[in-house]
Amino acid sequence: MRYTVDERHERIVELVREHGSLRVADLAHHLRISVVTVRRDVEALASSGRLDRVRGAVHWPGTPAPRGRSPQLIPETAPAVPPDLEGPAIGMVVPQSRHYFGEIVRGAREAVTAVGGRLILGYSNYQLDQDAVQVQRMVEAGVHGLLLTPSWASGTGGAGSDGGAAVPTVLVERRGAIGTRAADLDRVGTDHAGGAGLAVRHLVELGHRKIVLIAGDSPTAVQLRAGCEAALRAFGVAAPKVEPLVLGVGDAAPAAMEATAERLSVLVARGEVTAAIVLSDIDALLLLQSLRGRADGIRVPEDLALVAYDDDVAALSDLPLTAVAPPKFEVGEAAAALLLQRVREHLTGAAPGVRRHLDLLPELRVRASCGESLGKQSNDRLVR
Repeated sequence: MRYTVDERHERIVELVREHGSLRVADLAHHLRISVVTVRRDVEALASSGRLDRVRGAVHWPGTPAPRGRSPQLIPETAPAVPPDLEGPAIGMVVPQSRHYFGEIVRGAREAVTAVGGRLILGYSNYQLDQDAVQVQRMVEAGVHGLLLTPSWASGTGGAGSDGGAAVPTVLVERRGAIGTRAADLDRVGTDHAGGAGLAVRHLVELGHRKIVLIAGDSPTAVQLRAGCEAALRAFGVAAPKVEPLVLGVGDAAPAAMEATAERLSVLVARGEVTAAIVLSDIDALLLLQSLRGRADGIRVPEDLALVAYDDDVAALSDLPLTAVAPPKFEVGEAAAALLLQRVREHLTGAAPGVRRHLDLLPELRVRASCGESLGKQSNDRLVR
């Protein structure tokens, strides 16, 4: 049933009188309404003197303030009715909100606010111990569900990583290792291996056979390497036998960038490399600048074709960079939509639908940094 405001207030008073003290989250669970609505009701009841409010809980006037965790309501006593999803509170734990995750957060926020909900953010800063801290904080705040990007170095959780919480959870841009409990969770992410395949196919179709990946150590890089290797095998192309070219995670340090540019210049001059895929587009722009500033005069795209992975700023270079664009906004949006479905199932007691592992394919945006096909370039030279 749906309560009127007065009926809801009376039911809250009755429950608190019976139990002495209750957490706001317990009241929301029992009444099948949002934490936001309960907090508003509790504030009104506390203002009128009918109840006393403490941090995260409410208790009967004249009783001692509760210590520790308040008693849970028996779930079976809650009415098995559709939830009031006005203002569902959705928690989201991500490593950071700059660069890659900014658009994912925006997509999730728009999907949640579209149903009148609220997105609550927590940051782990790529620290595993902070994952658990932030998840616990979200659960204690009474979120209905959780969007979670664990700080797994490879992007895949091992046997000891269940990734789950006490509320419906969807992994975002992460996956559980096959056979682990984390693999049983819903997940939504980018098919980065497929994105690498798009870049490799484009370069191969232009005539390139000596293609390298330049990336740091990150979950995305793990998938890109696997994708590049698989795509090269599919085309029957052998990867250049060179030491891996590695940049730092995110904005590469100037010294690391110069060292990579120097090594790449040597490989290009020797004819061992003709094309590079660079994670991310910021690093691709910095690498392009370093190459242009060198005395050996490596030119893009004449001597080296360049594909950036990510597309935040690739188009803004004076030489617009061909880029693979992950569908970041759509990942956040799809993950939030799936979680909202799981929240509805959880609160209504409905049987959960089939678990979903959803990978969204990036888009290749062709610009100027790969030039024309090598065959056409050769023909043009002959004509001239």
